[in-house]
Amino acid sequence: MNSKNDAFGVQLLAEYRLNKGKDTVELIERDDGYIDTGSLPGSYFANYKRWKPTQKQAIKLSRGRVLDIGAGAGRHSLYLQRRGFDVTSIDSSPGAIKVCELRGIKKVKLMPIEGIGTVRTNSFDTILMFGNNFGLFSNPRKAKTLLRNMYRITSRNAQIIAETRNPYKTNDPNHLEYQRLNRKQGRMPGQIRIRVRFEKMISPWFDYLFVSPREMKEILKGTGWHVRRFISSADPDYIAVITKEK
Repeated sequence: MNSKNDAFGVQLLAEYRLNKGKDTVELIERDDGYIDTGSLPGSYFANYKRWKPTQKQAIKLSRGRVLDIGAGAGRHSLYLQRRGFDVTSIDSSPGAIKVCELRGIKKVKLMPIEGIGTVRTNSFDTILMFGNNFGLFSNPRKAKTLLRNMYRITSRNAQIIAETRNPYKTNDPNHLEYQRLNRKQGRMPGQIRIRVRFEKMISPWFDYLFVSPREMKEILKGTGWHVRRFISSADPDYIAVITKEK
């Protein structure tokens, strides 16, 4: 992604610069024409008190050297950095990385999730994928490749703390229709193709993946990882604590 189509990053920069936290929101356009907001206004800059209970619980499980994938405006990285953690924040958005730097995150790098294959062995103890960023795996095949890379770049007792959404917890006919279409095309029901819009800027199309707990377990098979526990609520969103198989 570059600055000319970085709709997400431009949105974050606007929110940071306009009174350093003035609420903005991006629009998410799905390839079937469905449009919705991507997040609640101000959520990318939300402090710990405003986080969901599942996130508050899960962040406390972080240990050692942390890699925050898809860091966005850096709210989770900042929380851990202020508590003495060695945190590296990565994002594919130049604007997001700029915001992380402006907010004082010490280690930031412009890198898509695919770039983790270049990271040295045994570099991290915890990988964070908050904000439904398990979706950055895009599809099951790509997920398995990236999970194997994550296995290599992490320590023996490493963990992935990943947030996603159960796509089946919905009664919305728009989503149910999209899931039926996915099945007909041989895609996972929760695999969506989207792009981000903010003001006049539009990002490229990309795939994003929502999975049920059962589907997540299937994806993890053969990668060296398994689910140790789920942190759930009544909402479709949930967090998985994923550890290495012994």
